[in-house]
Amino acid sequence: MEHLDTLKQQLKTERPIPWDLLPDINLYMDQVLSYLPRQLIAFDEKEKLTSAMVNNYSKEKLLPRAQGKHYTRDHLAHLTAISALKQVLSVKEIQTLLTALGEGRDARKLYEEFCTVLDGALSGTADRLSEDVETPEALATLALTLALDSYAARLACTRLLTLLEPPASKKEKGK
Repeated sequence: MEHLDTLKQQLKTERPIPWDLLPDINLYMDQVLSYLPRQLIAFDEKEKLTSAMVNNYSKEKLLPRAQGKHYTRDHLAHLTAISALKQVLSVKEIQTLLTALGEGRDARKLYEEFCTVLDGALSGTADRLSEDVETPEALATLALTLALDSYAARLACTRLLTLLEPPASKKEKGK
């Protein structure tokens, strides 16, 4: 199955670039929007980052405000993580997670940890694609397995994020 081999290869090799290779000059919004798609694997045009999304992330305090109209490598690192996480988490959940992870860490350390964990997740998934999937039934079973693994991981992640919420946020939920 050629398409499966292509996917497996992408999962094994495509990664966000290391911190030291992120642009060290300030970028304008249009440059950020054209740069970010290179950071993550995407198969759908609807996943594309927009300026409205970036502005909303700033308003929600997921992303530091732009310095004037310029975005730094800190912004690129945050946007890379947010773009991946928004596939499975709400903005509020991402905020809880990034706040907890960011305690005592600068953007570089946070980005490096994100890249390490992402590498493990993508490599692990790629390894699972080596299972025998020569028939449509085997392909469907593998897709079901991956979907249910995602479901179980989402349940656990949601519970862990609830435990990480600040006490004031937990009280507001109870109202």
